Amino acid sequence: MNKQKGRSVIMLIFQLAIILLASKIAGDLSVKLGQPSVLGKLLIGIVLGPTVLGLVTNTDILTEISQIGVILLMFIAGLETDVEEFKHTGKPSAYVGVAGIVVPLVAGFLAGQVMGLPTIQAVFLGLLLSATSVSISVQALKEMGKLKSRAGATILGAAVIDDVLVIIALAFVMSFAGGDVNLGVVVLKKVIFFAGAILMAWKVVPWVLKKFAPLRVTEAVISAALIICFAYAYLAEYAGIAAIIGAYIAGVAISVTKYKHEVFEKVETIGYSIFVPVFFTSIGVTAEFTGIAGNLGLIVVLSFLAILTKLVGSALGAKFAGFSWRPSLGIGAAMVSRGEVALIIAAMGLDAGLLSKEMFAVLIVVVLVTTLVTPPMMKWFFRESKAPGENIDQSA
Repeated sequence: MNKQKGRSVIMLIFQLAIILLASKIAGDLSVKLGQPSVLGKLLIGIVLGPTVLGLVTNTDILTEISQIGVILLMFIAGLETDVEEFKHTGKPSAYVGVAGIVVPLVAGFLAGQVMGLPTIQAVFLGLLLSATSVSISVQALKEMGKLKSRAGATILGAAVIDDVLVIIALAFVMSFAGGDVNLGVVVLKKVIFFAGAILMAWKVVPWVLKKFAPLRVTEAVISAALIICFAYAYLAEYAGIAAIIGAYIAGVAISVTKYKHEVFEKVETIGYSIFVPVFFTSIGVTAEFTGIAGNLGLIVVLSFLAILTKLVGSALGAKFAGFSWRPSLGIGAAMVSRGEVALIIAAMGLDAGLLSKEMFAVLIVVVLVTTLVTPPMMKWFFRESKAPGENIDQSA
């Protein structure tokens, strides 16, 4: 047993070394080719994974490290959020979030009907296509210097709205599918979470940081910030909301305190040195392309549908909220990635019998496609010249 554990540790160390080396080189090459570095990290994950070289396998410990990575990524995004700008993007965020759900939901349902799926399964397919995950988009926004812009604040706000509405709708659908889900309890848990999160951000977070600051231990403030981050992430997950939303809210809560800059600088160092690169690369590593050759046509159609409906729906929402067409399309592109949220929903559908194993495999590839196309689409639509004096963050 000890020898086996020792071999596991050695393999983990080897895989981390390979991931960090390859992701940094691939990210740099991607930037040189005019694309966000995150695209290179995603692609190198496919190369390192079982599909091509087989140097890195999707182990439980690697998955857990990647989950810490995405939590820290969204926590950093919260720290960088301009709260005053965020206050003014409630209307655009609502428009983008709702329109970005309605269009894919309707299109996915109709596609399911055309495919001959039962009504409940067709609704579930539409719901899965309505999900979004902006963890990839956040990195692209950082690299383009857009994270603190009005568009960036709108995207982050829309992601929160999208996540909450999709999870509530999912509970509704699962209740009809025979799952042990109480819609009233689901809604109540989310209301309690957001009310508690806001109250804690107002009263508890500043108090905790203030109490930790004078402690005679190393990096007391940073430890307090990470405690807050992980506590918010845990409570969000417990309430049925993605942990990344909780981490983002924790970052926003700390961003209005005097400790913002100290926390941001050191957490960014912690995150981008190991955890965040593992997260980006692991997405490619988890890709499974075996046994899908017979469904390439379906994958192409669903991928096109997933990209187009989210792009159009979210862009129309941004346009109605007053953005011009190019920023609207950039916002729509940022909402295209389905990421881990859609993967979780797909897994729930498989367990509940709403998805066949074959359709599950198809949708996993579709989710990967939406994730890969998001950074270059954002680069294209946000390609306008930056404002004078604005720097593009090349964090990698």
